[in-house]
Amino acid sequence: MARTLSLFEEDRLTLPKSIELSVESLRHYGSFYKHWAIAFSGGKDSSATVTLIAHLIETGQVPKPESLTVLYADTRQELPPLHSSAMGILEELRKRGFETRVVLPELDHRYFVYILGRGVPPPSNTFRWCTPKLKVMSMERELEALRQERGEKFLMITGVRIGESAARDQRIAVSCTKDGGECGQGWFQHSSSGAVADTLAPIVHWRVCHVWDWLLHADLELGFPTFEIARVYGQDVSDGEEPLNARTGCIGCPLVQKDAALDRLIAQPEWAYLAPLHKLRPLYWEIRKPQYRLRKHGEERKSATKYIGRNRLGPLHLDARRWMLEQVLGIQAEVNEAARSLGKPELNLINDEELARIEELIAANTYPERWDGTEHRGDEWLPDILPDGSIQPLLFDEI
Repeated sequence: MARTLSLFEEDRLTLPKSIELSVESLRHYGSFYKHWAIAFSGGKDSSATVTLIAHLIETGQVPKPESLTVLYADTRQELPPLHSSAMGILEELRKRGFETRVVLPELDHRYFVYILGRGVPPPSNTFRWCTPKLKVMSMERELEALRQERGEKFLMITGVRIGESAARDQRIAVSCTKDGGECGQGWFQHSSSGAVADTLAPIVHWRVCHVWDWLLHADLELGFPTFEIARVYGQDVSDGEEPLNARTGCIGCPLVQKDAALDRLIAQPEWAYLAPLHKLRPLYWEIRKPQYRLRKHGEERKSATKYIGRNRLGPLHLDARRWMLEQVLGIQAEVNEAARSLGKPELNLINDEELARIEELIAANTYPERWDGTEHRGDEWLPDILPDGSIQPLLFDEI
């Protein structure tokens, strides 16, 4: 039976029309800047953005700026095939004459160094330190360096797209008409003259099916290794599957109830040997428990909006860190043993440099600011100190 067209069917953007609008935004806003930079994470949207712009410049559809730098934010926590695909895209870009840079967090801010070396508990939805430490701070540092090198403000291009999250869509809706920009012409954000960069999201209007169609085209027709990205998201775009608007996160992300991205990946025979990574998230939840942490007793602390308390849990004690380090290295060894037997890529959750730094920090009895390791253990029974300073004694002595 023939499908009945809806009244507004012809108004839905096609991929060619979406690309046309992206070209218009890049030509218009790009013309005001000698220097461009592209924020690249290795996910589907940023991969579509960076390969699209490379293609448009190569084919003369968009004038090449005086300089173009692709900045890959390597958190060291990406799913292995996404990281591998990102490295492949960067290599292909370099072959084509584009400048690329891999931006790593400072050694002491890397995920496992921060947890095991300094004792900061794994991130949670109330203490989400991972994004600033692993990505934002390192990228801001590189952008500042790039601004100094270029000597003037540049255009920062991102893969932000409507439909990725409700919060992001709301921000776009509020600001999309600011500075004369409209969503169909790219989402442009202007900053002060002394700022590092202004920002443009040229694929903000793309539908998710356009992203998948472009990534398939970029792989089969343009030579970019982007096909693996679709497989990580759990679909075969070449087989006519319904486009998937899923998101991916870090390996064993402790901020979600269900690690759907890792589940989709391990369900594929090629990556089934990564199954031991499923042990990470329960480990993160376990290590947050009181018996693995220190506790402040008697110190009053307040935030701007609420009383925190005088009996609060804090960092991981040294014994807990040593135990967790053993568990993580065990998971890594289990994955790599299977990888070697199958001829698959090995995994470095903690590399040699990070391991040496973790051991150095533990040996130096390192704790976060205002902690020194002499505090009470988190599971020790202590009288409760109430907000008014009065003490509620224990009803029973610890057995």
